[in-house]
Amino acid sequence: TENWLHMVTWNVATADPPNDVTSLLHLDSPKSPDLYVIGLQEVSAAPLRFLSDITFDDSWSQMFMSVLAPRKYVMVSSIRMQGLLLLFFSKLEHIAFIRDIQTMYTRTGLFGYWGNKGGVSIHLSLYGHVLCFLNCHLAAHMNYASERVDEFEYIMDSQTFDGKKAQRIVDHRLVFWFGDLNFRIQDHGMHFVRNCINSQNFKLLWSKDQLNMMKQKEQILQEFEEGPLDFPPTYKFDLNSDTYDSSSKKRKPAWTDRILWRLRPKAPPIIGQDDDESKSDVLKQLDEDEEFPLKIRQDLYTSNMEYGVSDHKPVVGVFTLELRKVYDTPLVRLQAEGDWSADIDALVIYSRLQPFSSSAWDWVGLYKVGFRSVSDYLTYTWVKDDEVAFNEEIMQVVNKEEIPVRGGVCVLCYYSNTLQCIIGISEPFKVC
Repeated sequence: TENWLHMVTWNVATADPPNDVTSLLHLDSPKSPDLYVIGLQEVSAAPLRFLSDITFDDSWSQMFMSVLAPRKYVMVSSIRMQGLLLLFFSKLEHIAFIRDIQTMYTRTGLFGYWGNKGGVSIHLSLYGHVLCFLNCHLAAHMNYASERVDEFEYIMDSQTFDGKKAQRIVDHRLVFWFGDLNFRIQDHGMHFVRNCINSQNFKLLWSKDQLNMMKQKEQILQEFEEGPLDFPPTYKFDLNSDTYDSSSKKRKPAWTDRILWRLRPKAPPIIGQDDDESKSDVLKQLDEDEEFPLKIRQDLYTSNMEYGVSDHKPVVGVFTLELRKVYDTPLVRLQAEGDWSADIDALVIYSRLQPFSSSAWDWVGLYKVGFRSVSDYLTYTWVKDDEVAFNEEIMQVVNKEEIPVRGGVCVLCYYSNTLQCIIGISEPFKVC
């Protein structure tokens, strides 16, 4: 099947969100994405705001949720580390197949300014394919290109995830690396750079882009792919304009904001693997690559010049992920039984369709269709019997006091505490 992914990276320079993000998210496009991944840098981290941001109360998360929820997208995961923010949204129909969600953050920072730079990531399994999304803000300034690579390698090495599959970032089937990577255009003078931009002769600048230059000598960078930079450099602009920096600093324009990806390289040959464990890992990977192929195509890579709230322009990448699903059955089937209203106790029926490690902390939530995130339930009930036998139907009562009086069209979701995600969704039904 094909899954359509819309990615955004934007250094928002502590600005408040713009009034309209239609063109940023391509909301007018006839085809709507399956997934949205949005990575921001320099989200306002003023102390007062920072304290209230624990439950994604920041204005950017709120804005994206309020725009995407009515279109039936749910925020599946988010992570924030000071100015770095990463949001993952999915269409409702995929929610039960996005599992094993984990988030990580790594602080870096030159000269001991720790925490103002670094990387945040979301690791998850999409229909059984393990993906990682890594949003970075690397060191600034022209002469720190090799420090930027060092920071990136440090982030790649220090992030680890739980589980047998993909404990390190490089183990994932597919990694997206994006953000304000801060690489500059070297050697060329301001006059030449601006001439190339004005005549849209971007190609002439590519060989002196520091990320392209560093790729020549760094093995890890060579494994990452990037589409052609066929759009104007996205930094640095006067606010609310398309004019490059006209201040006394006159910063040279640069492609600081990027989106790259890395498909896991083919398994190495078995000959030359010393121990049995390495051999079995290689065999496993060969089997997985063959039986459940994953292909990626980039359909669009561009900047959006219409937004002027920041001195950076946002960059958008649109991808098609072509994958064979490792699983397409939810772990739990659940349904609302009989009439639901605030006048009588209601019944939920659920059964396990696949084995999974349930816990006494699992719960079933009642959500209005168009809910924003997992924590957006109207009410919930703890799963009474977590030792559910395979295919056995369990009935559970939801107290009428807990059912919202206003009613509306709702769904029931089963949340697994062990897997930290929703693993079953009912058909929509009406609460009277």
